[in-house]
Amino acid sequence: MRDDVDPKLLQRAATMRRAPTEPERRLWWALRHSLKLEGAHFRRQVVIGRAIVDFACTSTRTIVELDGEQHGFDGALAHDAQRTKKLEAAGWRVLRFWNGQVARELDQVLETIRAAVEGRL
Repeated sequence: MRDDVDPKLLQRAATMRRAPTEPERRLWWALRHSLKLEGAHFRRQVVIGRAIVDFACTSTRTIVELDGEQHGFDGALAHDAQRTKKLEAAGWRVLRFWNGQVARELDQVLETIRAAVEGRL
């Protein structure tokens, strides 16, 4: 275990990996089986700083976040924007998708992720 990572965050991330939401499960399957990217390997529920992100590719410094309807309220939107700013300031590219996009537009979500990982975004 790394000394600079909060053990409570690591435990929370492990718990979240064991109980993914349906959109997380669906995107995880697609990232592992449908989206073939040379040298890009995504991990799920990754601790980065003080945040747990849904999916991260460390080689391309790309984060994918899935947001449910609870993220649509003013307080959550502001929190997410602040968190995204911090992650971007640390050199990460953050992609955010609504859960419904994964359900209805998975191909477009995957193409956006592919473009980001390949540096076309």
